[in-house]
Amino acid sequence: MPAISPALLEAAESRLDQIVADIQTLVEVETPSDDKDAVAEGAAVVADLMVERLGLEPEPIVVDDVTHLRLRVGTDKPKVVLVNHQDTVWPTGTLARKPFSNDGHALRGPGVFDMLTGLVMSIHAAKLLQEMGHSLYGLSIMVTGDEELGSVTSRDLLLDESSAARAAFVMEGALDTSLKVARKGTSNYTVSVTGVAAHAGLDPEKGINAGIALGLLLPDIAALGDHTLGTTVTPTVMRAGTTTNTVPDYAEVVVDARATTSAEQERVDEQIRALTSQMNGAHVEVTGGVNRPPMERSSADVLFERAQKVAAALNIGELSGEEVGGASDGNFTAAAGIPTLDGMGACGSGAHAEHEHALVDYIAPRTALLAGLIAAHLDPPAAG
Repeated sequence: MPAISPALLEAAESRLDQIVADIQTLVEVETPSDDKDAVAEGAAVVADLMVERLGLEPEPIVVDDVTHLRLRVGTDKPKVVLVNHQDTVWPTGTLARKPFSNDGHALRGPGVFDMLTGLVMSIHAAKLLQEMGHSLYGLSIMVTGDEELGSVTSRDLLLDESSAARAAFVMEGALDTSLKVARKGTSNYTVSVTGVAAHAGLDPEKGINAGIALGLLLPDIAALGDHTLGTTVTPTVMRAGTTTNTVPDYAEVVVDARATTSAEQERVDEQIRALTSQMNGAHVEVTGGVNRPPMERSSADVLFERAQKVAAALNIGELSGEEVGGASDGNFTAAAGIPTLDGMGACGSGAHAEHEHALVDYIAPRTALLAGLIAAHLDPPAAG
């Protein structure tokens, strides 16, 4: 393995203009998750970029019409997996009002932070190692197309790809500049109440108002959270009723639940399914369940310690690690027992928000950091 030194940082800095140009290329191909044709087009652009930069052609994998990419080097049991997605939350047309921009301080544009900068960093980190004569044997770069929809078609691909890995580096954006060493698990539910319709003016007493029944349930749903343990259970989108003169016979609420441990996630799942209505005759049904298990801190400890050592060798400053409430594909790899370090992509903020941006000054240092970590884990890990 090449010595990890500031020379690696200098090499990354010399590529910064090319890295930024490649980020612009991807941002300007809009890939909303729910548009499978757009996601396929974006995957083709990413594949071309991999061929151009690395001389390696990724394999397209289509599952239920969703296109994913897998770039394996030399083995079907990779030792290092870089976890990326190229779908975004932004609908087609966003680019027209929110074009890619670079003011020298920050890059802006739909998906630039979540997570197209991290994807380009993956490619260029591998290129840095190529240029230094380091073998990429055992590296896999995964680029999925439905992460923003819950990774329904890509979860099994990712778990299979990382089953023998020493490290999974998740290229989601950092928390400002901090790496993400733990994430809450997420569960999604729909709690529905069925009542009895009646005319709101002639005989409302003959109805069973599902809207009121649901309203009475909302405090019970929220009370399933436990702030002392970091568990949140939040009613979000609600709907009830059909016409203004009819007692609603149906109402529902979507519930977002997050927990730091599997035990808490299981407790919430059991208790939300046991909900009953205080209103006689109203029936409660709960659908949905666990989407992503927690990424517990223990899965990141060793990798974060190594990242700190690589950062020191590169002289890029001290790294910090934070626990966050949002989930990523790192939840899957961590729960499967794969050492996982998240937030390895862009520094900045604004995922899913109008102020989304990636900080230019951190792109080269974090690309060098990634390259150093890849090299460290492709080689047999040193004792201790």
